[in-house]
Amino acid sequence: MGVQCSVALVFLGLVLFSSCKNDVLPKPSSYLRLDYPMAEYAHFENQCPFTFEMNSKAIIKGEKDCGFTITYPKMKATIYLTYKPVNSNLNKLLRDAQKLTFEHVIKADDILEQPYLNQQKKVYGMFYQVDGNAATNSQFYATDSTRHFLTASVYFYAKPNFDSVMPAARYIKNDMQHLMETLEWK
Repeated sequence: MGVQCSVALVFLGLVLFSSCKNDVLPKPSSYLRLDYPMAEYAHFENQCPFTFEMNSKAIIKGEKDCGFTITYPKMKATIYLTYKPVNSNLNKLLRDAQKLTFEHVIKADDILEQPYLNQQKKVYGMFYQVDGNAATNSQFYATDSTRHFLTASVYFYAKPNFDSVMPAARYIKNDMQHLMETLEWK
């Protein structure tokens, strides 16, 4: 009985010992956590009929006719600014700006419109936040209704995947809102 009891205890010990190992589970999918520095803004002015503040970490390049690109190399994103003078064509400029935004309805989950009015600076416009896998996540237009019209939109150099570009999109959206809120006509 002693040998049988010893063999049974050893067998029981092996069963208990072998059943205590951890099961291998696949790791869940995740995205890289991205933290961006606090934005510091600098005044931008040149010969064009407007001024604004922009993120000092971004790189601005002048294009033709007072259009600009503001690039964020680390985020692989660019804000495109387009200026048009108003010459009895305000309705057409407004339609074109709104059409550009609503072309993203196919891929967008939601488009949030935020009107902007600054009576003191005579800046009136609309800021659009586009949620979902659209090519652009933020756009705006601004005008004084009589002489100036400015549009802006951000594009990422990556396949639209809202979950992966969301931190960068949120950061640049804040910069675009700041640009719009500091816009002044000359």
